[in-house]
Amino acid sequence: MPEGYDRVTAVRYLHDADPHLRAHIDAVGPCTLTPTPDTGPHTLFDRLASSILSQQLSVKAAATIAGRLRGRATSDAQLDPALVAALSDEELRACGISRPKVAALRDLADAVRGGRIPTLGELRDYDDDEVISSLTTVRGIGRWTVEMLLIFLLDRPDVFPVADVGVRRGFERVLGLDDKASPAMMLDHSAGWAPYRSVASWYLWRAVDQTGEAAPAPTSSS
Repeated sequence: MPEGYDRVTAVRYLHDADPHLRAHIDAVGPCTLTPTPDTGPHTLFDRLASSILSQQLSVKAAATIAGRLRGRATSDAQLDPALVAALSDEELRACGISRPKVAALRDLADAVRGGRIPTLGELRDYDDDEVISSLTTVRGIGRWTVEMLLIFLLDRPDVFPVADVGVRRGFERVLGLDDKASPAMMLDHSAGWAPYRSVASWYLWRAVDQTGEAAPAPTSSS
């Protein structure tokens, strides 16, 4: 699948497609959504492992635990499957990782080392649904986690994570809804935003940022 898309074109399209979104885009300004760089051979494992570690934790707590785990390696650049495989359960637990997350990290490490999931290079040739179905076979990796990978690492243009609390709350604010939006409602309305729903999601997150309200992402088997 080709990656990368022009943000200006996407914003212009969304601006013309929906009057509610148009007013919000005018208030927020240009889209600064930037993909995460591929920084080494273990980028995919590092991102997925970090997602597992962050479930049900604050950003600060998750970063502390990831830092402890990286401190066990000879290099602290990235988490890698060999590191997880080399540490005992007790050593992983000593980093502050819960037993379920230890099991999930081990399953992820086994999947990467054993070729049970595609490499990052292979995923670049998959369509979005294929990426989701291949990675959610790993314990602790759910659809939301893979959707974040699609938006921020693979730089896919048309991802709309309806299970994300921030996206839902932003959707409700931008559309002026009094009641909670259902996933079906969100998908139906967002059809008019395709093929640039990743950028639309970014603008919906900004709607929550503007209120100062915390809007956590899904946290259990995300």
